[in-house]
Amino acid sequence: MAETEYGVVLFHSTQGAIKAERALVRAGFSSIKLIPTPRQLSSDCGTALRSAWADMEAVVAALQKAHVEYESVHKLEAVEQPERGTHQQGERKESGRG
Repeated sequence: MAETEYGVVLFHSTQGAIKAERALVRAGFSSIKLIPTPRQLSSDCGTALRSAWADMEAVVAALQKAHVEYESVHKLEAVEQPERGTHQQGERKESGRG
């Protein structure tokens, strides 16, 4: 499985994360996404913003230009998951019933 590198921007409040998302959409970013803040990074604000790591320098520049405050930026590697409804040969699908 291939790994994808993401950048995660943390904020002091959920309102700050939403403000950032709006500013980035206006600036033309389409691959950003609000996500629950990964617990290994912070337990403060529950909402973070995710984007491809390759775009993170431009994301931070756009946030600064829009005067949007953020707490910090972190790099994460996420393992890509197989498509839903597919399984590897030899794997069994569980029905969830006991």
